Amino acid sequence: MGQIHQYLRHMRQVGASDLHLSSGRPPMLRVSGHMSAIEGQPVLQTQQLRAMMQEVVNERQWRRFEREHDLDFATAIEGVARFRGNFFEQQYGCGAVFRVIPDQIVGIEKLGVPDAVMKMADVESGMVLVTGPTGSGKSTTLAGIVDLVNRNYARHIVTIEDPVEFVHENKRSVISHREVGTDSDNFASALRAAMRQDADVILVGELRDLETISLAVEAASMGVLVFGTLHTNGAAKTVDRILDTFPADQRDQARAALADSLAAVVSQILVRKREGGGRAGVHEILVRTPGLAGAIREGNTAMINSIIASGRNLGMQTLDSALMELVKTGVIDGHEAYLKAGDKKPFAQWASKPE
Repeated sequence: MGQIHQYLRHMRQVGASDLHLSSGRPPMLRVSGHMSAIEGQPVLQTQQLRAMMQEVVNERQWRRFEREHDLDFATAIEGVARFRGNFFEQQYGCGAVFRVIPDQIVGIEKLGVPDAVMKMADVESGMVLVTGPTGSGKSTTLAGIVDLVNRNYARHIVTIEDPVEFVHENKRSVISHREVGTDSDNFASALRAAMRQDADVILVGELRDLETISLAVEAASMGVLVFGTLHTNGAAKTVDRILDTFPADQRDQARAALADSLAAVVSQILVRKREGGGRAGVHEILVRTPGLAGAIREGNTAMINSIIASGRNLGMQTLDSALMELVKTGVIDGHEAYLKAGDKKPFAQWASKPE
């Protein structure tokens, strides 16, 4: 057993979400959002770490890392878990980060998400985006939604990821997992192919570039249900980010296409709980309404927050209102909410950290 596998086993035992290995530093774990060194482990030297890294990938993957100085992949330890890994070069040598992918897909009902998020599994067509910063649980939420589709509907679901993270077993649906770099050259070519593969549902691991975003919008407008992720904070910023990807001379056409195809945006973050440790998910939710389509078509994305605020009966909520609810129910403290809020004024009384 390689040294990294020993670290990964330890990581699972202590409930860490991430393992960080870096030249010139001891191995580090992230537990409930906090980083700390693994007790009793020495500083990692560059050649030692490179040898450890080479043990957990195949020859093709290692050649790619040496060529591109960056590598995304997944690895598994039977009976322990799957892990998403990233290798990279940095100023002081090399580094690696591993994140736990739960070996069992957690049912959406157990994730504590609002009902409006669970209902996204019932959407028949259009684009549903789950957004947020790295480590906010986007992939876990999407896996839960796709699992619910799989349990409730007979559809062909194609997932396109780099690397494949959650592996779904066929239930009522048929699921095809495609890994970029192994099963397809890139996201765009896999998306283009999915539209020829009788896909009812397409999950795109990350909407990274103009071509991928354009194809995803096109697929959604053709009647496919497209799930995707973006590293954006908030529904309005997500819409702006998609439209800004298009050249100026294509923006009007893009606005029209997105207005017709956008079904929902879930923007989520994780916040520290007040008691008992761990973190809670906080969600901003935007769902399709005639007003939303009009705002996008007219380029008035500033209206989106007002649309969310007036759509509570449809399950919509702003991030700040969700934070305030968690403060009122005692799940998180006010200072944590103040730090995460977009509009600080309603949380100003908690600006100072409690002693």
